[in-house]
Amino acid sequence: MNTATRELRDLDKAHLWHPFTAMRDWCAPGHDPLVIEHGEGAWLVDTEGNRYLDGNSSIWTNIHGHNHPVINAAVRAQLEKIAHCSALGFTNEPAIRLAAALTALFPPDTLTRVFYTDDGSTAVECACKMALQYFQLTGRPERRRFAAFDRAYHGDTAGAASLGGIATFHDRFRRDGFEVARLGGLDDLLALPESEAKTLAALAIEPLVQGAAGMRLWPPGMLRELRDWCDRRGVLLIFDEVLTGFGRTGKLFACRHEGVWPDFLALAKGLSGGYLPLAATLTTEEVFSAFLGAPEEGKTFYYGHSYCGNPLGCAAALASLSLFGPDPTGFGLGPNPVGLKNALESRFGDHPKVAAIRQIGLIAAIDLVRDRATGEAFPAADGVGARVCLAARKHGLLTRPILDTLVFLPPLCVTAEEIELGVEALARAVAEVL
Repeated sequence: MNTATRELRDLDKAHLWHPFTAMRDWCAPGHDPLVIEHGEGAWLVDTEGNRYLDGNSSIWTNIHGHNHPVINAAVRAQLEKIAHCSALGFTNEPAIRLAAALTALFPPDTLTRVFYTDDGSTAVECACKMALQYFQLTGRPERRRFAAFDRAYHGDTAGAASLGGIATFHDRFRRDGFEVARLGGLDDLLALPESEAKTLAALAIEPLVQGAAGMRLWPPGMLRELRDWCDRRGVLLIFDEVLTGFGRTGKLFACRHEGVWPDFLALAKGLSGGYLPLAATLTTEEVFSAFLGAPEEGKTFYYGHSYCGNPLGCAAALASLSLFGPDPTGFGLGPNPVGLKNALESRFGDHPKVAAIRQIGLIAAIDLVRDRATGEAFPAADGVGARVCLAARKHGLLTRPILDTLVFLPPLCVTAEEIELGVEALARAVAEVL
């Protein structure tokens, strides 16, 4: 180990507090954190010169690979002009052009307005506050509740967290956010009493796949069912595409699989190609119009962030969009999803410690269990998923589990050979640990 690596590790343990991390174990003398120094395409390189396939796209953010020349050039060019200017009373060209480009990705008269924030949590929070104020401004203040699904994850700000359905993340703060009707699935929604439906402002869902729930897939046709239910009852529909946006499911957006358009669309993570913190909440002209009026009418949407519409982030996002080709709406992943499916089936299809494999596009999950026949889980204290992912490092793969669910979610630039390498690394790690 070189001296610089040791110094950085010591400083990290002395001063940093990492997200979603048991810091006692992180700071323990026997733990040596990886210090990532640079990236190249689908690969990350640490300060010791070790190369790893980025098996979770740097927590689901990177789209086209690290150090991409087109995005690099766009950020450098913008940096020579200005790094940031306020969106409160001013505007800037990258933010304007990105808003136009994003709305052009959807059918006319659907999602026509863009509100910028910083991350997925705030994009969802923004949608929720817009929904509440919309009904206040249109004379229906009784619509003040939300509907969301069990095991959902919509972020960690107070409002977004209240929509979440994962106890570990959300239960401590359950009383501090919005009032939410919790749904197990579509049947629960259909059974919701009409009296309760009349109190709902909006329904939120991660379309096609619930990420933090272990890449849990929704049944085909569900988005259409939700859209129809909301239309019949005057409830607004929020699609959280923070994970699923920008090609990961095989289409540019998950909602394109069923041709269903929401009233609010939350984007973040891959919006800037995984380069800079940037989020956007898209909404309709109908919602936007309710906020128009003289200042004294109190219709203004008093919400925002200091870095809304940051020019560097918007420049990166425009460059990222350009990499999808002249017509991003026709984007497809090509043969890689089939290659990934075949690789998963060949290594884990009949594995005695694997209960299920789930995959859509370049999103894959492998559920580990003590006994496949009975479905018996490993004790949580065993930390099997984390141990497998740690073992995978020796075979050139970095990823992060969701409890005992292994996640493989590489950047879209990944090659067929790299997919084989990544799945093989997981298979070897499972064999070593179990």
